[in-house]
Amino acid sequence: MHAVKIPYYRVEDYLELELRSERRHEYLNGEIVAMTGGSLAHNLITLNLAGTLREHLRGTPCRVYVNDVKVRIEAAHCFFYPDVLVSCVEPGKLQDCYFVDDAKLVIEVLSPSTNQRDREFKRIAYRQLPGLQEYLLVAQESRLAICYRRLPDGWEQEPYGAREVIELKSVGLNLPLTRIYEDIPE
Repeated sequence: MHAVKIPYYRVEDYLELELRSERRHEYLNGEIVAMTGGSLAHNLITLNLAGTLREHLRGTPCRVYVNDVKVRIEAAHCFFYPDVLVSCVEPGKLQDCYFVDDAKLVIEVLSPSTNQRDREFKRIAYRQLPGLQEYLLVAQESRLAICYRRLPDGWEQEPYGAREVIELKSVGLNLPLTRIYEDIPE
């Protein structure tokens, strides 16, 4: 039996590939992983989150990005495409026009194919971002969310149910779950 050798890609090779590729890929410590498309519910949830955050943060130095902007986690040797992220660096000071490494808030909408990776691997990797204050996981198939929040001595996990309001302390927003799931049949 022979082991299958997985090619190792340097960060520079990955970034060059992404500039030319018609598909998106995430980078996991030298390995390139293709991204899949999302469902209609996934898309609506992402739009509801991004729209609410954008309106709330209008006039501040914070910017809301969706789907096509990568987050670089240098300490974990990863690049991810979160569903929604908030970065609070003046646009003229961004280091690169294709990724950010200073996310303050990262949101992933859970899909059956990404659920375990978002809950485990990505959660641990995102914690290595020095400026990350919250990591929010939003279920697609039920009206539930979990917010992981950085504290001075570690991280706390706070679950939210169908009619509750998520307190996003990182951006000063109280976000009702009903707003996240707007236009999605129960």
